[in-house]
Amino acid sequence: MASPWDKFGRLNAALVIAAFLVLVCGISAVTKVMVDRLLYWDAAATAESWARYVLQNVKDVARIANGGIPSSQSMDFLVGSQRVRHVFAFEIIDLVGNVQLVSDGMGIVNVGGSQHDPVAARAAALGQTIVEILAGEPPVRPLVYSVAYVPLTSGGSSRAVVAAFIDLTEKQAQFRSQFITAALSLWLITGAALAFPVVGWYRRTREKERADEHIRFLARHDALTGLANRTTFIEGLSQLLSNKTRLALHFVDLDRFKMVNDTLGHDMGDTVIKATAEQLRSIAGPDGLVARYGGDEFAVVQLDPGGAEGAEKLAREIVKSLGATFAINVHRTVVTASVGVALAPDHGEDGERLLKCADLALYKSKAEGRECVRIFTPEMDEEFQSRIELEQTLRNATANERFSLHFQPIYALPRRALIGYEALLRLSDENGKPISPALFVPVAEDIGLIDTIGTWVIREACRTAANWPDPLKIAVNLSPAQFASGSVYGTVLDALGETGLAPHRLELEITESLLLREDEHIIQELGRLKQAGIAIVMDDFGTGYSSLSYLWRFPFDKIKIDRGFMTGLQNDVPQVETIIRTIVALGHSLNMLVNAEGVETEQQVEFVSNIACDQAQGFHLGRPRPAADVAADILAEFRRSGQPRQPALVDTLHRAAG
Repeated sequence: MASPWDKFGRLNAALVIAAFLVLVCGISAVTKVMVDRLLYWDAAATAESWARYVLQNVKDVARIANGGIPSSQSMDFLVGSQRVRHVFAFEIIDLVGNVQLVSDGMGIVNVGGSQHDPVAARAAALGQTIVEILAGEPPVRPLVYSVAYVPLTSGGSSRAVVAAFIDLTEKQAQFRSQFITAALSLWLITGAALAFPVVGWYRRTREKERADEHIRFLARHDALTGLANRTTFIEGLSQLLSNKTRLALHFVDLDRFKMVNDTLGHDMGDTVIKATAEQLRSIAGPDGLVARYGGDEFAVVQLDPGGAEGAEKLAREIVKSLGATFAINVHRTVVTASVGVALAPDHGEDGERLLKCADLALYKSKAEGRECVRIFTPEMDEEFQSRIELEQTLRNATANERFSLHFQPIYALPRRALIGYEALLRLSDENGKPISPALFVPVAEDIGLIDTIGTWVIREACRTAANWPDPLKIAVNLSPAQFASGSVYGTVLDALGETGLAPHRLELEITESLLLREDEHIIQELGRLKQAGIAIVMDDFGTGYSSLSYLWRFPFDKIKIDRGFMTGLQNDVPQVETIIRTIVALGHSLNMLVNAEGVETEQQVEFVSNIACDQAQGFHLGRPRPAADVAADILAEFRRSGQPRQPALVDTLHRAAG
């Protein structure tokens, strides 16, 4: 068995031989380039020197170039100048490239413009010497020669072009010999200097190559699963579609994957992702294209699916396979999946369109219960177009501040005294038809506009409330996305400073979905707002599975009972009364006010009043109204309550009411 040193020696020898061959080839290539360049320069210099010699001795060269017969003196010179300084032939040519006089080294012939040379015409037009290096066949032409086209100028203007034919055979041999000798000397010196470090260089090169290969792999693949990443997948899909390949695109999303991370940890989540990737690889087969498209979202391309039936069959196989129970260490977790499918060319012939269709089908699958398969239909496309139109409407409304605020009154119980309003965002389409906030707010969050819209809402609500009597408060809903995109504290404080509204008159409502993130930054932001004198309210209390835990994590000023309980109360749902009583008692035990939302009947008002609920709001007590109508309602309430007249306040309310 060969020792490591023998292998090392063979490697050294191979490297030296390879380097020698590369250098020989390099020397040959460089020698040719340099020799050709030197020949070019030499030919140009020789031709220009010979041309000046001709111009000095042939006074009628311009007349010759125009087709005239040389004078006897010029003819004698031209005959005698043949084969001077390696010039074995020459031609005198006019400025447009017509050859007038030709010497082949044996005699001179006046051809009268019967031949045309375009290279000569170009040299005359450029006013520069043009040299062509050519190979000849002795004895007709030298082995290596050049044709140099030299414009003859006199008095600042061109007279003619001389084409000098120069024998370069000896020059080429001379230049090549000198250059090769110098190059080989340099090779011997360099080879001796590089003999020892060549192995180290090779090793470093191989390490770098491996690192580069890994970097290139990571640039096009997912690091966790080794699957193609989104960029690579889209490129592959586009290539298939450009070739008119029939295929099915499956978008696969793991259902409730966040619960796996939350309950088992991110390491277990990674294990699930890798196991899912292996399952999809196995199902897709060697011809399928599989990619990790997002966090827990995968994409699978099925070639020649055989129509919708074949595509649905594979999709259901995916759902069934991923619905199996994975044993993960000592834990067991069930991973289910939803799949959306789009077919090409049925649903689209370009990648962007097909991806949209598959995404819409996946959205439908998750919306209809998860762990199921949905194939794209035109109705989904209509929903998609509506979504695009809504996005455009939102962008235009955001850019031009075309939103408006309506205000719903909040009353203190049991005396039903007006204590403030909740600001509710409103938007209409181009035809003036109202768009439901339940529809446009999630879209605004998806496309990243909610922070800009939320800032406008806070500022506009504070500006409006600043014209109301001091006891009245204004409540504003905050989206979780606003905390992710910037400093809510700074936005709110700026609005209060601009409008002059006192902090104690502002209430900020959040939902528990914000606190589900368990982000310490959010808790700190809420704490700073509370310290500034602003009330923090938990909205929609009772709808989440973990609301109670947040009541001790953060000291809310008020909790609002979700309107769903009022609906349950109206429909005589068992135990609803007990739950509402419990929420009110819980809030009071924690020194929090309690507000009942969605109060629609007088009986509901009486019920929440009797159980000591602090506040209520709903259509029965007052519908959301524009700011101008609200000002009139406040003025009426102001008069009804019999409060002392405040002329400045009355004037302000009159102006607000229009």
